[in-house]
Amino acid sequence: MRFGFRLLCSAALTCVMLSSQALAANVRDIRVEGSERVEPATVLTYLGMHTGDPVTQDSLDDALKSLFATGLFADVQISESNGVVTVKVIENPVINQVAFEGNDELEDDQLLSEISARPRQVFTRTSIQNDLSRLYDIYHRNGRFSADIQPKVIKLDQNRVDLVFEISEGPLTEISSIRFVGNERFSDDELRSVITSRERRWYNILSSADRYDQDRLAYDMEVLRQFYLKEGYADFRVASSVSELSQDKERFYITVTVDEGERYKVGDIRVNSQLRNLDPQSLMKDVTLSKSDWYDAEEVKTTVENMTHSLGDMQYAFAEVVPDVNRNRADKTIDLVFNINESPRVFVERINIDGNARTLDKVVRRQMELVEGDAFNRTLLAESEKNINNLGYFSKVDVKTLPGSTPDKTIVDVSVEEQSTGEVSLGAGFSTADGPLADFHIRERNLLGKGQDLGLSATVAGARTEFDVSFTEPYFLDRDLALGFDAFHTTRDQQDQSSFDQKRTGGGVRLGYPLSKNWRQLWKYRIESNEITNVDSDASRFVQDQEGNRMTSAVSQRLTYEDLDSRFFPTDGVTAWLDTEVAGLGGDAKYISGKLGGSYYVPIAKNWTFNLLGEVGVIAGYGDENVKINERYFLGGNTFRGFEKYGIGPRDLTTDDSLGGNEFYRATAELTLPLGLPDDLGVSGHIFTDVGSLWGLDEKGAGLVDENSLRASGGVGLTWRSPMGPVRIDLSKPYLKEDYDVEQVFRFSFGTRF
Repeated sequence: MRFGFRLLCSAALTCVMLSSQALAANVRDIRVEGSERVEPATVLTYLGMHTGDPVTQDSLDDALKSLFATGLFADVQISESNGVVTVKVIENPVINQVAFEGNDELEDDQLLSEISARPRQVFTRTSIQNDLSRLYDIYHRNGRFSADIQPKVIKLDQNRVDLVFEISEGPLTEISSIRFVGNERFSDDELRSVITSRERRWYNILSSADRYDQDRLAYDMEVLRQFYLKEGYADFRVASSVSELSQDKERFYITVTVDEGERYKVGDIRVNSQLRNLDPQSLMKDVTLSKSDWYDAEEVKTTVENMTHSLGDMQYAFAEVVPDVNRNRADKTIDLVFNINESPRVFVERINIDGNARTLDKVVRRQMELVEGDAFNRTLLAESEKNINNLGYFSKVDVKTLPGSTPDKTIVDVSVEEQSTGEVSLGAGFSTADGPLADFHIRERNLLGKGQDLGLSATVAGARTEFDVSFTEPYFLDRDLALGFDAFHTTRDQQDQSSFDQKRTGGGVRLGYPLSKNWRQLWKYRIESNEITNVDSDASRFVQDQEGNRMTSAVSQRLTYEDLDSRFFPTDGVTAWLDTEVAGLGGDAKYISGKLGGSYYVPIAKNWTFNLLGEVGVIAGYGDENVKINERYFLGGNTFRGFEKYGIGPRDLTTDDSLGGNEFYRATAELTLPLGLPDDLGVSGHIFTDVGSLWGLDEKGAGLVDENSLRASGGVGLTWRSPMGPVRIDLSKPYLKEDYDVEQVFRFSFGTRF
């Protein structure tokens, strides 16, 4: 037995040695078989073996792995005999085209951008499985969890295939219910109002909030946490959030389990400063919480921001405010300590501007409230960012500070993304004031990147025709002097309101400059020919007396105060204006006019803004001249909703002609509010009331009414910032008026400019 075992082992060892010797032969030749599209030389390159190399099992295994790793081959076999290595390959097919069938909700281009398969690429089953997973992901993100996708491979000649994804999109998978467990302080309805996800309701047809979205649900959990922290529940946590999909894959049931914990009040509040020569008590004015208040994490954050800004104004650009929240669970209070880390006073070393490929550096730099060498001031830095945004040249403005060459220096980095400042539009629209209109408008607000404004516009409407040319150099002589000129020609059909047509042709020059941070002065000289024509034979004698041509030469000024969060879409702040004009420096018209007004914006909540506007005006002739109808004020339409344009004020009752007035006042209170639609739709609602009056004529006569009685109207409105221009709809009804006033319940405007 022992002899037989030794003999068997010896034979096996001999076979292994003979096999090793066979594989140890050197490569004499390499032959490639089965390659059609891939050149044999390419196969040899990936093989990694060369003539003269020793043949071992490891080298053959490595070669096999290398060829499979290319993804070019469906199968590879490598064998060796007497130094000749034979490589047999079966190539993967090439994709001829990629197509989608059954996709109605998502476009082909949108789906194609999500996958890697492309025509003329090698087809592999692994890549198709990855693409299939990506397609399911995009349908899930769009709220369609019942989507079914089947890849089909159609074989063609020359080892090519067509790849077709057959898609059954299925219905939207909506959220059927959102339930909370463990909430004792707040009801389910209160918590549902906090998060962005919504249960399925018929009125959510324009919103996607009732579609299940895993990312949105994760965001909602953080929103929920912030809500409880704001209410004083510092120990709050979300224990779990479970989303259950119904068997038909059309509904989700969401259950959120919360642990509210105890509610805390504010205990001691201290400021601990590491900055030399800084009295910690000087920052207590920035604290927005008081002892015994309910703890509010949002107010803690606001306090940190206030202190950071105050320190920035003191030149501590990089001072860090770190709040410590110390819980006293026994008496349910939280002690707050605001730690101010040490930082030296900082000066501006350099201002970098990047991203302005077209706009000149100086156009951006002149909006900066800080220059190199100035003491750093965070408030001025924020003002600079707002100034650059108000230019309207950039889609994005990011102003940040970076460490300078020494600890007491900082670099201000201004990064901008330019947007189109040229406008060429040809549009059409309709206005209840002017009827159908066609509008051509060309404007460049940043001419040659110098910040100059050049515009040319033409409007042809049922009731008016306008041609305007304007040019503005905002920094004349490299100073903050806005020099510009205007030329215009306007015709207006006022037969329905006052039985005449009006033609104005003229131009003017203007110069504006700042008086201070918020105050600005504008001076203007205007000369124009104003002609009253086509006076109806049955028109009021007060209108017939106005027929003819008058030349007006006038100097005017506009003094403005502006402190708004945004010049284009204000939600917070105030603006005021004082306009005066004197005519009589040549020409026929002799009058003095003045208007004083202001507008105040108050943010009430997110997307909720209250606006209060008021304006008064008076005009009076001097010498032997009376104020003519083309110089008087008119109210109605967009200046006084609920009444037609020229709908209130002095009127000839015998002809029903509106005559305008020399004195007016008006006020508007308007609440802008969201309508529950996505913000990117640009749709807002309005509730408003307008009050005011118009009166005062130099003439007297039979049939003439001229009363300064109060008029008032109220209503609701809707605005939409559509891609084709602004749309505004107002429904309003006067509740204080005179019998002869002309009402306008519905007002609609749509078009490029109004």
